[in-house]
This record gives sequence, structure tokens and C-alpha cells, in this order.
Amino acid sequence: MDSLFNALGFHRPKGEYMTKIEYDTACMFLMPRHYSGRIPNIKHAFGLFENGILQAVCTFGIPASPPLCRGIAGDKWKKNVIELNRLCRKDEYDKPLSHFVAWCLRQLKPFNYIVVSYSDTAMNHHGYVYQACNFYYTGMTKARTDKYVEGNKHCRHYDNAKQGNKRRVRSAKYRYVYLCADKRTKKQMLKDLKYPILDYYPKGDNSNYVLGEYLKEQVIEVN
Repeated sequence: MDSLFNALGFHRPKGEYMTKIEYDTACMFLMPRHYSGRIPNIKHAFGLFENGILQAVCTFGIPASPPLCRGIAGDKWKKNVIELNRLCRKDEYDKPLSHFVAWCLRQLKPFNYIVVSYSDTAMNHHGYVYQACNFYYTGMTKARTDKYVEGNKHCRHYDNAKQGNKRRVRSAKYRYVYLCADKRTKKQMLKDLKYPILDYYPKGDNSNYVLGEYLKEQVIEVN
């Protein structure tokens, strides 16, 4: 394959490097691998390459919940809130991803973002990558239910007229926050942060998580 690339005048870069990638490239990589089975809002997408081959993708986008954007640090910072909503790698790439996430955060620093991300307890995640990148741990969300209709859509896209008595179960998640800003702005953000910063990180065994395994949907009926 390398000889064919060379014959055509193309040369694959050697070694590991990280760069911005296109939306379509991120989607094609994520869909067969990420446990959610759907593509979120993507505003920034980054890729980690090894010898010219995409090995991991990290994306950031506007959170689906407006109350979350206001709730993290108030109305003053709601437009600065962004979610690290996907981090996924190939099965065969077994190196830690913390250096990749740290690089992505450095690229976003000029935007003065408040970055929020979640680790899903249903997939046995604890957020070790975020811990290694010095995210603040701000507690766990409560398990809840969302509107449900047939099809793999986010609840914000549902038509209320089609909503029956079914609800989709949303598992509890560990919530992490990173203040991706210059020193002066970070100081103000920290002062305005509404969530408590806890002095410990959740720990546990991540061995049950299989890359490419989709989260099994749980739907219940309510009166």
C-alpha cells in the first residue's frame, strides 16, 4: 500500500501527530465505534494520526441542554459552555489518550471555553482521561428518563404530538468541568462556577467496556 501511495505521488507522514479534521471525517470514524450510536452537535473536531492513519477522534459541541449552559456558571458564561461530547479510538490503538485530549484543549484555549464532559456509569466509565487532564470533578448526575419515540434521536428533536407513554432511561453520569481559558478569564469563571468542585475522583474497574459496543437502550412505560 505504501508503494502505491508513493507511486501516485502521495506520502504518508511517519510517526504520531494531531490536527483538526473535517466534520464528515469525524462522523465516519465515530459511527461504527462510539457506544451512543449517534452523532452529536460538533463544532470542533480533532484527530490523532499514527503513520498517516486516523487512530482516535475527539469532538466538542454545544450541549443539548440550555439549562446546563446556564447552570454551570450562570447567564454570564452560558455562551462559553461547550461539551467534550465524543472521545473514541480504534481497538488496536492502546496508548493513553490523555495527551491527545490535553492537546485538543490547548487548541481551544483562545475561545475561553468552559468545557463540560460526562462519563457514563452504564458503560462502566469513570473518567480517567479527564482526571489525567486535571478536569474538575463536580459530582454525578441523577438517573432520569427522557421523552421517547421510535428512532435514535435526541429528546430535544422529538415531536410532542407523537410522544406516547414511553420513556427512555438515561443513566447516571460523572460530570467533569475544565476551564479552558486565559488566566484572568479562568479566575472569573472559577469564581462564578455553580457546581461544587469535589476533592476526590471516582475510581473503579473499566475492564467491562468494549470499544465499538453500543449502549443498550432501556425504554419503560409510564402512566
